[in-house]
Amino acid sequence: MGTQQISAPLRPPSSGVVHIDIRLTDGYAIMSNRLSQHRDLSLLAIGLGTHIQSLPAGRRIGIKVLAAIFPESEAAIAAGLRELEQHGFLRRTRERLGGGRVATRTESYNHPEAAARRAGAGPVRDGERVPVRERGPVLVPEPEPEPDPEPEPGPEPEPVPEPEAEPEPVPEPEAEPEPVPEPEAEPAPEPEPEPVPEEPAPAPRLVPPPTAPKPPPPPLPGPCRPTEALYAAAADQLAGLRRTAPAFVLSEEDVRRLVPGVAAWLERGMRPDAVREALTDDPPALLRHPAKLLRHRLIALLPPPLPVAAPVVPLQNCEDCDRAFRSSVPGVCRGCGDARADGAEPLRLSA
Repeated sequence: MGTQQISAPLRPPSSGVVHIDIRLTDGYAIMSNRLSQHRDLSLLAIGLGTHIQSLPAGRRIGIKVLAAIFPESEAAIAAGLRELEQHGFLRRTRERLGGGRVATRTESYNHPEAAARRAGAGPVRDGERVPVRERGPVLVPEPEPEPDPEPEPGPEPEPVPEPEAEPEPVPEPEAEPEPVPEPEAEPAPEPEPEPVPEEPAPAPRLVPPPTAPKPPPPPLPGPCRPTEALYAAAADQLAGLRRTAPAFVLSEEDVRRLVPGVAAWLERGMRPDAVREALTDDPPALLRHPAKLLRHRLIALLPPPLPVAAPVVPLQNCEDCDRAFRSSVPGVCRGCGDARADGAEPLRLSA
């Protein structure tokens, strides 16, 4: 009734954390409680140190790399890395490489004190190492064992004699088989290197030098049959642009130079209001040179000439048969003309 069960499992604690441990075979890392239970480090620094200890050698752990993985900001991650450096868990040094490049070497320590003793330096104190001569032997107090819970008072159990364990039979060693020499594998012939196709040389870029002369601007169009009346109408058109578009104020010299272009538009059948709308529509917000804008639009927006209409041949009355036929000159029709050529009498209509 009161016999103590020696093989009974221990009772879980009534309060506090309860560990449910499962034996791991892969995907784990061995951490030191010096880091995970450090009282002077923040939780962010402890988490960063634990993450860095679990990474394989050669993995990059820059501030931007860590900020891309975790939700903390770059400033918070930089502060956590500085905490790890101050307490000796992390060391970052800059090394010069060839070609003027500089690389950062990062060293992570799971036991800073042991690493310092091995390197002949003291522990880290406020971010600086203390020399060995300034410190004496470090005595680490061992944790006191917790006292076992006192058993509840009860009747003393009778001593039960433990059965003697029978000696286990020693297995006889099995005879090892003689190793059979493996046949030597013939070396495989090396494959011939494939010919690398030569890349064609890039074509030269035809880029003009910065000092190359600019091509001359296109000439201003002009009328095919200029007249004084056509030039006068074009001048009036240019001088009157400021009435509807105040930004287009032209000088007399500008009007004189732009008159042939407007005359070419009027010669091609454009109405004056259509010319004014095409030249002054949607100007830029800050118009500094209206004459240059008008010259560009007179050249770029020049309408095509009107198609030439087919000439109309008038009607004529035949002198012999009085029939109507088309001809530019009076005379006889084709039938009367053939009759005259054959010597026959012309066909006359009766009165």
